[in-house]
Amino acid sequence: MTQTADTTLTDVHDMVVVHRVFRREFRLLPQLVREVAPGDTARAAVLAGWSRMVLEGLHGHHTSEDELLWPKLLERCSPDAELVHRMETQHERVHDALERIGPALDRWEAEARPAVTEEVAAGFDDLRTALLEHLDEEEREILPMAARHVTQAEWDELGDHGLKETRKRDLPILFGAVLEEATPEERAHMLGKVPLPVRILMRTVFARK
Repeated sequence: MTQTADTTLTDVHDMVVVHRVFRREFRLLPQLVREVAPGDTARAAVLAGWSRMVLEGLHGHHTSEDELLWPKLLERCSPDAELVHRMETQHERVHDALERIGPALDRWEAEARPAVTEEVAAGFDDLRTALLEHLDEEEREILPMAARHVTQAEWDELGDHGLKETRKRDLPILFGAVLEEATPEERAHMLGKVPLPVRILMRTVFARK
C-alpha cells in the first residue's frame, strides 16, 4: 500500500518473513555444528560456507536499517529516539558477535577440532541470544512505527539496498531460504516484487540450485 502521514499504513510485513530465516538458521546452526565428528573437515566446510552466507545476509540486512531506516525514524519520531538508539546498540552487540565468529569459522573449517567446534557453536548461541532480543523488539515496536512514518517507496529501498549488499551468486539460495516458510500469500507477494524474468528463474534454475 502507499502511505500518507495520517491515514494509510505502509506494508512492512516482508521484514517479518525475512526475520524467519535468521530465527530458523541460528536455531539450527549450533546443533548442526556440534554434530560434526572430530576431524570431519568436509562437513565443517559445508556448514562454514552456509554460515558465512547467512552471516553476510544478516550483515546486509542490518546495514540497510542503519543507513536507511534509523535516520528517518530519528528525524520523524523524536519522542521515540531512545527506542531507535536502543536498536542501534543492539545492532552493535550483534555485530560484535558476528566479528567473533568469523575467525573461529576459519579455524574450524581447517581442523574441525572438538574445542573449536564448541567455540563456533557457542559463538552462534551468543549471536542468537543477542539477535532474538533485537528481532523481538523490532517487530513489536519498530515495525508499527515504520508503517506509520515511512513511505512504501522508502521501505522498498531497504530491500533494494539489501540486494545490492548481497553477492549475486548467493541470491538464489538466500531468496529460496526466505520463501521456504512463507505462506502462499506471502510467497506471491514477494515474488510479485521482482521482474517477470526473475520469477521464471526462481521456478526453474534457482529452484534447482
